[in-house]
Amino acid sequence: MSQLQNIEAIEKRLWSAADLLRANSGLASNEYFMPVMGLIFLRHAYSRFLAVKPQIETGLPSRGGKVRALTKEDFSQQGAIFLRPEAQFDHLVSLPDSADRAAAIIAAMEGIEADYAALRGVLPKADYQKIGNEDLGELLRKLNPEELKTASGDIFGRIYEYFLTQFADQGAHDGGEFFTPISIVQMIANLIEPERGSVLDPACGSGGMFVQSANLVERNHGDPSKALTFWGMEKNATTIKLAQMNLAVHGLQGNIAEAISYYSDPHELLGKADYVMANPPFNVDEVDAEKVRNDPRLPFGLPGVNKAGKVSNGNYLWISYFYSYLSAQGRAGFVMSSQASSAGRDEAKVRQKLVETGDVDVMVAIRGNFFYTRTVPCELWFFDKAKPAQHRDHVLMLDARNVYRKVTRKIYDFSPEQLANLTSIVWLYRGQQGRFLALVREHLLACIQAALASQAPLREAHGAMAAWANLLRSPLQEGDALTAQVALDEAVAQFNRDFAAFNTQVNALAADGIPDGAGNTELHEAAARLAPLADASRDLVKAVDHLYKLAGHALDAKQGDANSRDLNRQRKAADEARRAAVDALKPVRYFHRQALWLQERFPEAELRDVPGLVKRVSRAEIEANDWSLTPGRYVGVAPEEVDEDFDFEAALRDIHVELTGLNEEAVSLAARIARNFEELGA
Repeated sequence: MSQLQNIEAIEKRLWSAADLLRANSGLASNEYFMPVMGLIFLRHAYSRFLAVKPQIETGLPSRGGKVRALTKEDFSQQGAIFLRPEAQFDHLVSLPDSADRAAAIIAAMEGIEADYAALRGVLPKADYQKIGNEDLGELLRKLNPEELKTASGDIFGRIYEYFLTQFADQGAHDGGEFFTPISIVQMIANLIEPERGSVLDPACGSGGMFVQSANLVERNHGDPSKALTFWGMEKNATTIKLAQMNLAVHGLQGNIAEAISYYSDPHELLGKADYVMANPPFNVDEVDAEKVRNDPRLPFGLPGVNKAGKVSNGNYLWISYFYSYLSAQGRAGFVMSSQASSAGRDEAKVRQKLVETGDVDVMVAIRGNFFYTRTVPCELWFFDKAKPAQHRDHVLMLDARNVYRKVTRKIYDFSPEQLANLTSIVWLYRGQQGRFLALVREHLLACIQAALASQAPLREAHGAMAAWANLLRSPLQEGDALTAQVALDEAVAQFNRDFAAFNTQVNALAADGIPDGAGNTELHEAAARLAPLADASRDLVKAVDHLYKLAGHALDAKQGDANSRDLNRQRKAADEARRAAVDALKPVRYFHRQALWLQERFPEAELRDVPGLVKRVSRAEIEANDWSLTPGRYVGVAPEEVDEDFDFEAALRDIHVELTGLNEEAVSLAARIARNFEELGA
């Protein structure tokens, strides 16, 4: 999570490096778009290469004391691509100024294309020679910060998305609708659960749906390159290359056709796709009605035609296409404008027919700010043509708008635990109680593990605070300094007692454990046993912060002392130790609360209606509500909850960060306006 919290600063730094090309190369944004994305591809590929290489090397066979050389097959099995030495990013970064960096980058791309036939003619090579050698060197170095050398795939997904969006904002692309946030894609993958067969995305953009499908298969210990076949359609040739690069960097291949999905079905998958996943463009109103009127992919007819002979809104074209592509056992999950679920007139007629099939499975409402380029809320639709008989006359309505975490001041997503909790509600709907209980147990075990892991940072914080207090104690204090010192000594003694009690609790609970396959009653009892530990972790966070503040007061009262330099040095060490201890303690309560979130809403580990969150809605009720599929219309309003962990100081820090960001944007906007006036000769 800490990486995600820092992502905004990393993104801006990387973008400022890439944006140098606009000023120094003479290339327009639509010209340096692909060279920059090519380098981001190499950087991403290298990180994945390094991540899996040690594991591969450990398992390599040897003969006569000689270990077999690495092969591209080794990396494909680990969801990565093999990189020759000359294609590895560190090699490119280390090139001296005398080297021809453009030629080296092109050679790196050609080496990868030689090893991977699916990438031949895909990787960018044409424009690197137009960029100065020094500029390329600086760009390579700035795209290689320490944070990215150990970054996770989520971090790169965000960076990839950010770059795509920034280029879209500059007119290098067509609207930024080609990347779906990872949280959204993961939820779609979690609910349709692709296992084996064909995955179709008729609006595939940069291929994120395919990547997350593959990740899910890997998490279930399968080989996605053997289990899944990826089929995509995309109208823009440049975006197709981005998708192929995105697939390749994860060790995958796909069949992506250049096509306008409204008018053509190049893969001829009508009624054949096992899974359909998509995030199509919303509210398109320029589709020629005559061209699609007799399309076999529209089993429910046209959703409405305007006076200009255009389909009034393309949303229900997409919805119909996704439905018609499914095989008799197929599942679909896709993003759709929140307007679509309650749209009236001809669209409502199509929706009625769709609901009457019994194949609409789940509807999920998502709050705004999950997308970089769209601040409006959206909804996820799920179809299941093999839906069990007991559900055919019902739709699960899930309102997830109150579930989110704030990544930056502009962007929200789901934490892994929030995503798992939302997914587990659908497990209950599908009668998979065992998976629900296993998740509750996982949260509770994570609580215990976090508590165990916090012991070392707490000891460090205790030692740093004690050392600081000892420095403050000498020489003998008097007046305000003495008062501050006494308060500090009392706080240190109390912290020692609290720390010892916490450790005793942790070790006892760790020894008890939670048995595998624990039932609902056992898990409720385990959560109750862990509640004091979770509360103690919260109290220790407050205690260590309070201790640091008291030591600060003692230092302020003592300033001017000859040892102030040593004191300030110790203060910095104590602050670092405090932060580490707080970061280690917070997950203890966090994981316990994730388990409680589920247990409080579903105490019997069975699906039930929860106001403001979920309701299993009958077809009769949907009909009575004009065939609306908007979750909020059915689930009601959740009771207001008091946040016991509200941190006023953290809220103030967030406000300060937001204000700083707005000020930075204002300065940037003013500079851009001034530059535009200069270009106009004003």
